[in-house]
Amino acid sequence: MLKVAIVILNWNGKEILNTYLPSVIKNSDCAEIIVADNGSTDNSISFLKEDYPQVRIIDNKENLGFAEGYNKALKEVDADYYVLLNSDVEVTPLWINPIIELMEKDQSIACCQPKILSYLEKNKFEYAGAAGGYIDYLGYPFCRGRVFNDTEEDKGQYDDEKEIFWATGASLFVRANIYNILGGFDNDFFAHQEEIDFCWRVKNAGYKVYYCPKSVCYHLGGGTLNKTSPFKTFLNFRNNLYLLYKNLPKDKQIKIFVLRFFLDIIASFSFLMQGKGGEFKAVFNAYIAFLKTKHLFKAKRTAIPNKNIKEIYPKSIVLSYYLKSKKKFSELKFKQ
Repeated sequence: MLKVAIVILNWNGKEILNTYLPSVIKNSDCAEIIVADNGSTDNSISFLKEDYPQVRIIDNKENLGFAEGYNKALKEVDADYYVLLNSDVEVTPLWINPIIELMEKDQSIACCQPKILSYLEKNKFEYAGAAGGYIDYLGYPFCRGRVFNDTEEDKGQYDDEKEIFWATGASLFVRANIYNILGGFDNDFFAHQEEIDFCWRVKNAGYKVYYCPKSVCYHLGGGTLNKTSPFKTFLNFRNNLYLLYKNLPKDKQIKIFVLRFFLDIIASFSFLMQGKGGEFKAVFNAYIAFLKTKHLFKAKRTAIPNKNIKEIYPKSIVLSYYLKSKKKFSELKFKQ
């Protein structure tokens, strides 16, 4: 029997756990369920011990963020497959089996994600994952079913098993041995886009990342950091720069960083015009933080045997979306 461990990272999410954990327990008979607590102060641990004694608890003692929190907890987990599941995800019956079966059929698949629909609008894809993640050549992430803030209604248009660029950290299935060989998430990301960095390293190592529509989850989203949080904006911009610096071929870096700088300046002033002064400052703070710490990432650069990954959109998603009004993934053309 394959060992499957579902690991839910928690930080002051007692009420969220009480809402979503029952669906995980009900629909995950074949897996061990673990909550890794990141130093919660809301009695999450005592609540779990009393109300859900069948759930194993790993106490990280402090808030280590998403990346290091998972890395520390997973050192204590013995499994063939890790399932990293957000605490605000409702799972459906038989959500585990289709993905494990797919990954067992193709040993080159290192990561996989289910179809992610919105918990609040169950007929629509959810922002953080949808039907699989992609990026454009400048590093801007988007999804099948979600381009920027436009999320599509699920009409079965993305019901094909498909290789993707990145799988969402909201519900990430990953082979434990590959996770450990590649060193897991990058602790310096703290939170946001560490799963994209990990999946890019997976691809650079010659493995695949997949989407399985036969498995379905419903994600609330924004459970820890609000979508408009300046800190979230800071993390997204800073971590995206880390992502590019670590994984881009060296000969492409200068051109892409110059283009990104001008586009990010435009984005920052867009925040300002919307009255979001905190987000405006966050973009500049992200660049300052990146430049101060860039030297620490030289040793983290991965070998890049494949410089033409077909799941990278070869044009600018910003220009395609805002100037050409391509609001749906199906309107974008990728290399064959």
